[in-house]
Amino acid sequence: MGFKTLLTVTTPGSGDADLKMATALAGEVEAHLAVLVIALANSPRIGRYSTSMADDWLRERRMDEEKLRERSAAVSEFLASRTASSDVSSEYAEDTWVGEVVGQRARYADLVIVGPEMLKHEALKEKVIEGTLFSSGRPLLLAPDGSTPTLKPRRIAVAWDSSIEASSAVGRSLHLLKAADEVRLAMVDPVDSELGQDMEPGADIAAYLARHGVTVTVDRLPSQGRGVVATLRQHAIDNAAELLVMGAYGHSRIRERIFGGVTRSMIDQPPLPILMAR
Repeated sequence: MGFKTLLTVTTPGSGDADLKMATALAGEVEAHLAVLVIALANSPRIGRYSTSMADDWLRERRMDEEKLRERSAAVSEFLASRTASSDVSSEYAEDTWVGEVVGQRARYADLVIVGPEMLKHEALKEKVIEGTLFSSGRPLLLAPDGSTPTLKPRRIAVAWDSSIEASSAVGRSLHLLKAADEVRLAMVDPVDSELGQDMEPGADIAAYLARHGVTVTVDRLPSQGRGVVATLRQHAIDNAAELLVMGAYGHSRIRERIFGGVTRSMIDQPPLPILMAR
């Protein structure tokens, strides 16, 4: 089953680069494109001069809502001339609820596209990504600046560690893996006892993929002190991968944010288009 509905998120003040990328991807697979326009709502102000502060807050809110309407109208006009099937929705959301808003909308999409503009939007990037992964159960595609993402990749790298998250990512991308010319399953410093592997790490997942008609090669990669992220990046580059498939947030979000992790590093500096799921 392919991707039939794509979702991307934009905001007032953003350009159209992410929209152009999303419409191109939707056209590539003849999918419906849904666009969610989000404006961050300022919290009501409380203080000594609460009456005047409330008046200021109301004025800001009206201005924000007007910008949201203008951006939604501009997006609708943009889509009308570029894609056969699309829809636009908008939300004026409190900061703490943005992730849930995105997650609820993403439940009705097959894939969420996070383009270079959103990846640079510090106030929204985390909420869009985490809202998708934790509140919708849907996969997302990170498309960094300078990349040319495709939903018909010929060469795919898969980061495999036998985790539930990695298994979910493989399942969500199975139709892409089946259609690819080459799939390279990358395992960094695999350890049998820790990963629950058979005597030959990667053999089970390779057999599973082969039964689905996937042309797969298992690469057991020594990190040699470089770390998992650097090893995966270099492996993808060396094999000219057009897409990296990986599980997200094997550890808690708090742990990843404080101590770092593979997901955190890939989100901050994606080396190529990455399909993430958990």
